[in-house]
Amino acid sequence: MLLQSQLPNSLALAPVLVLALTALLLLVVDSIDPDSTNSAALAGISVVGALTSLGFAGWFLSAGTGQVSTGGGISLYGEALVVDGMALFFMAIFASVTAMVAIGSYDYLRGKPHQAEFYTLVMFAATGMGLMAAANSLATAFVALELASLPSYALVAFLKKNRGSVEAGLKYFLIGAVSSAVFVFGISLVYAATGSMVFSDVAEALNGTEFVGVAGLGVLMIAGGFAFKTASVPFHFWAPEAYEGAPAPISAFLSSASKAAGFAVAFRVFTEAFALSAIPAGIDWVLLFQILAVVTMTLGNFAAATQENVKRMLAYSSIGHAGYALIGLAALSAGSAQNGNVMGASMAHLLVYGFMNTGAFLFIALTEHWDIGRRFEDFNGLGSQAPVACAAMTVFMFSLAGLPPFGGFFSKYFLFAGAIGAGFWWLAAVGAVNSALSLFYYSRVVKAIWIEDPSGEFQITSKPIGLYAAVMIAALGTLVLLPGFGPVIEMAQTAATALFA
Repeated sequence: MLLQSQLPNSLALAPVLVLALTALLLLVVDSIDPDSTNSAALAGISVVGALTSLGFAGWFLSAGTGQVSTGGGISLYGEALVVDGMALFFMAIFASVTAMVAIGSYDYLRGKPHQAEFYTLVMFAATGMGLMAAANSLATAFVALELASLPSYALVAFLKKNRGSVEAGLKYFLIGAVSSAVFVFGISLVYAATGSMVFSDVAEALNGTEFVGVAGLGVLMIAGGFAFKTASVPFHFWAPEAYEGAPAPISAFLSSASKAAGFAVAFRVFTEAFALSAIPAGIDWVLLFQILAVVTMTLGNFAAATQENVKRMLAYSSIGHAGYALIGLAALSAGSAQNGNVMGASMAHLLVYGFMNTGAFLFIALTEHWDIGRRFEDFNGLGSQAPVACAAMTVFMFSLAGLPPFGGFFSKYFLFAGAIGAGFWWLAAVGAVNSALSLFYYSRVVKAIWIEDPSGEFQITSKPIGLYAAVMIAALGTLVLLPGFGPVIEMAQTAATALFA
């Protein structure tokens, strides 16, 4: 309320602007001292920037900025951007994950060169993700997606002397270039059929377009671009390679924040530009997302169940969770009063996922710091050596599986309940079966660290402050979301419902 009555509307983008300014400040620091390895200063600047962004997003959300109760979304720059409840909700997710990754990177990067560049790239990628959430034009969505993607390619290949990291970065870049080409060609086809790129104008033009075939092909190609960004089948094959080869904090960043950014822009594009009330009868994108949701969650979980490498298992697990989040688009129907509930539940699940999945990958970063190994048997007996960190990992595993009383249980419960309420009980059934399957491979980690006898001798001699702090913050967030899930789901559903007004 305060922002819209007393402050310029341009300040509605403060959560994104803070991230951009933090990235520029890191560039200045790097230009002054290009060989700096002062991890504390660089990580500190990044964490302060991310937390400030989170503070602005939280303030605006609590004040109702851009929401229906205060006059609706704030349009900026000729309607190229819009700040509303959904955009701010996702900005809060990006800032939270960025802060945890920056804290964890303090120890992970200690003694390594090019640290300022690392943190700068992370902040620029987070800036692009924030703009993706606020995009109100297909052109803006593409530019924001590229701003998020280009730094990510470099971050995956950051470990220059590690062959796996360089190979993963190259594969990620090549596949990303192809998907971007498909995405932008889809945009050109939609523009050819509608004559506009602003979402509201696209929806209005689609309602009476004569070029249904051209528009349909464009919608399909745009959906393919989003499927790549969210690591959904069949555009998922880059994820296991990239997540396994990348530095573990970057695996956490990509699998949580980057995935949420893809869903943020997909939710807005398909509910506003390709609204069900305006889309021609021959373009059934809901059916497409139903197929994608079922195939993605099923393939992701079955592939994860066959892995022997814990980091790679988490990579396939993240594909499965993309399938769960796709229910937010797959369970929609024209004129349904439940649309806002099911999409809001998907948004809430992405928030909980941001904490539990980021924490799981940061635990892997901790084990890499100790040079323990990545196979399940390498984790045998770790609980006796690092009980606090292993307790946190247990929370992450059970929460990812959807077991009570953890945050992941409530997010999946509301997501599946939303699908049932919308009349898509079979989607909820497929999701429940896949969640039961996921318990098999998540429990393997818990069994290894707490029950199995060590397969070799290892001695943990250090307890890195940054990584421990990041893992504990993620665990605390996962647990706090248990009693605090009511306000979260209410806020998410309110923001999502506004998209269908």
